[in-house]
Amino acid sequence: MDAQLPDVEAGKRFYGELFGWTFEDWFGPFTRALKDGEPVAALVRKTDGRLPTVWTVYFSTPDARALARRVQAAGGQVVQSPVPAAELGVTALVTDPDGAVFALWQPREHPGFGRRREPGAFAWAELYARDTEAANAFYGDLFHEALFGPEAEPDFGRAPVSDVFPAEMPPHFLVHFAVEDVPAALAEVTRLGGRVQAPPFETSYGTVAVVTDDQGASFALLRR
Repeated sequence: MDAQLPDVEAGKRFYGELFGWTFEDWFGPFTRALKDGEPVAALVRKTDGRLPTVWTVYFSTPDARALARRVQAAGGQVVQSPVPAAELGVTALVTDPDGAVFALWQPREHPGFGRRREPGAFAWAELYARDTEAANAFYGDLFHEALFGPEAEPDFGRAPVSDVFPAEMPPHFLVHFAVEDVPAALAEVTRLGGRVQAPPFETSYGTVAVVTDDQGASFALLRR
């Protein structure tokens, strides 16, 4: 996953203090975020101020071009066709039929997360959809093996937009970072200039709070 930010240096300060991340220059405009020396995310400077300030989740696939075609055939859209990211992999940006944006990643030298499901790392992605039945059909077909196969360990769920957000909020993915103490993490977010969008609430996968960073990118804190 990566965050598109107006100010990457400010992002490094915010997430470095919040999650204990360190950073290194990576591919092109991307800065890689590390937790205990292992990759957990990336930050990238927005090249166009009209683009949203957001976190984007990437789904791994052995063939980004084939999956992009399947997305399109199922009613989604290809926003950015698959392109190589040097020797790291192949990436594409797509939407589901409801308009929620996500990315595809065909790994080469960069397989993905070095750490996850632990404090300061990715723990869950929740799709907030307007039509949950349509989402079930679309993603259930697209990622059937990952969601339902014999070795499935999904870190992905879906809920109606209106469960947490105003009904007019566009469908979107919300990335969740694991924390040991949600109230303490909320206090730190506020101290660093972020704000609380939704105070702690209980879900089937843990206690969640929704926040924004000091540049407006939304994400969630999760205690499982």
